[in-house]
Amino acid sequence: MKTCQKILGGLLLLLIAGTAFLLLHMKAHQRLGEPGVKTRPMPDSKNLEVLLPETVPGFTSEILTNVETVLQVLPSDTSFRVRAYQSGDGFQSELSVVLMGADRSSIHKPQICMTGQGWALDNSLTRVEQIPMNRPFAYDLPVNKVVGTKVITDAQGRSQTISGIYLYWFVDANHYTANSWRWMAWLVPRDLLLHGILERWAYVSYFSPCLLGQETATLDRMKKLIATTVPEFQLVPRTDSIN
Repeated sequence: MKTCQKILGGLLLLLIAGTAFLLLHMKAHQRLGEPGVKTRPMPDSKNLEVLLPETVPGFTSEILTNVETVLQVLPSDTSFRVRAYQSGDGFQSELSVVLMGADRSSIHKPQICMTGQGWALDNSLTRVEQIPMNRPFAYDLPVNKVVGTKVITDAQGRSQTISGIYLYWFVDANHYTANSWRWMAWLVPRDLLLHGILERWAYVSYFSPCLLGQETATLDRMKKLIATTVPEFQLVPRTDSIN
């Protein structure tokens, strides 16, 4: 019995040592992959500027600079951009891209941010939506949908409850997915082990507020905006990409 315990203990130690060696080897030889969104270098910075479409038919747009404070709580090699779009009839949507560097903690659950900003989430409405895309060819883009409500107060002190719709997904140079576990627990370790590449994942999201009862109409408009804008900055899928 003692002999068996010693053998098992020795095998366990070998397994731990082997795993530690493999992790150290992977870290020492890994290289950062290419992003799955359009970027360009920033002067005197290791980060990248994420290039989001400025001109969209029927919309005005602007970069929201005040959200750069988000970078203070993200790893220093995180690249981040938010652009707001607004139509003439008041519909608006914020497009955000968080692009990780070597630290995967750049990308976190959106529920954390939304609840921290005062949104009460309706988990029964959380689901994956398929958005029909026409470019670069016909395919369905899977996105996570999160819906919440929030009480706001106007300048006259009047309170009103509004809804907010949040759509998000993840993309690297070769893949797009709505499943966070798929890229974190499968694709990242697989590419590190087989190719020595830490894929540079981006977390893409669209957010639109609306009046109560207007959620379905707002979601439809968000889908149309996504179908128009995503091909302008997202580099996948390609005809040679693996989904």
